[in-house]
Amino acid sequence: MASLYEIRKDSGNGATERTIVGAIFALSTLIASLAGGTPMTQAAEPARPVAIAIHGGAGTIERRALTAEREKQIRDALEQAVRAGHNVLAAGGSSLKAVTAALVILEDSPYFNAGRGAVLNEDGEVELDAAVMNGADLAAGAVAAVRGVKNPILLARAVLDHSPHVLLGGRGAEQFGREQHIEFMPADYFKTEFRLEQWRRRKDNPQAAQGMVVDDTARWYSTVGAVALDRGGQLAAATSTGGLTMKRWGRIGDSPLIGAGTYADSRYCAVSGTGHGEYFIRVAVAHDICARVRDRGISVSTAAHQVVFDVLKPMGGDGGVIALGPHGEIAMPFNTPGMYRAAIHPDGRLEVAIFAGE
Repeated sequence: MASLYEIRKDSGNGATERTIVGAIFALSTLIASLAGGTPMTQAAEPARPVAIAIHGGAGTIERRALTAEREKQIRDALEQAVRAGHNVLAAGGSSLKAVTAALVILEDSPYFNAGRGAVLNEDGEVELDAAVMNGADLAAGAVAAVRGVKNPILLARAVLDHSPHVLLGGRGAEQFGREQHIEFMPADYFKTEFRLEQWRRRKDNPQAAQGMVVDDTARWYSTVGAVALDRGGQLAAATSTGGLTMKRWGRIGDSPLIGAGTYADSRYCAVSGTGHGEYFIRVAVAHDICARVRDRGISVSTAAHQVVFDVLKPMGGDGGVIALGPHGEIAMPFNTPGMYRAAIHPDGRLEVAIFAGE
């Protein structure tokens, strides 16, 4: 299945670039031989750095809320996902392929609010959103409010690669997924006991029924996301989520909305957000970070911190972002007690963390 989504419409990259370079080299060889000289040689370029960062959600994540066993399982899943993405990059794969590979791992894990293990809506069902964006040409694909899709990020990737659209929703997106041979699973596959118990506790609460956050333990926005930089200097971003527990009326958050929860432009930055999506939508968080880098000439780290703490926090917007610059600068700010996160920096340093101050 993976091979279907490893093929993409590279603009100025991949096979097209290799064909052009090969033609130029062949032409230089012919000219040199006709002139009795030696062919032009290609100077070896130093390997460009690669980098990747992922998140598994931000919110009220406190040490007392996690058993030692569960904390270890979450850290192990984060490390597995970030290494999977980094392995793609180290082998010369694209940033788009790397973020997809990382998120498949997190969607398959029962410990995050995406794919298997996603939260339940008011009716006790799982509705999933996802988006992916290619910073090389600003191409994007996204899906919203889909059911039964094992890996929504693969469906979003299929929208990018095989449709003229950016965002598909509901039954139409599911039909497109079946046409693209995306894997579907029965409803019970997605419903972990942890999420079922969470849903049962909140079902009879009148505030919860209105989609309101009613206690700190509910403020756990475990969306997953990834940003990556490949050897060609191209950036990509991807985000996947089940949304909010007890969400109603087909609610859609920021994750599948390009510019709100997901954005990538290889000239400036790639961003994936996690938090209370309504606030991320209102101020277009992901795009705002990249626009600050572009328009103000500030670093990715500075821009990300400004938006998370100076824009979101005063509004009451809880959450965080992972952001990555074209030279490998990684920023992972959050204004909540914790954010599941991991990164492999350009120097190869691995970072896995959950709580503030790590």
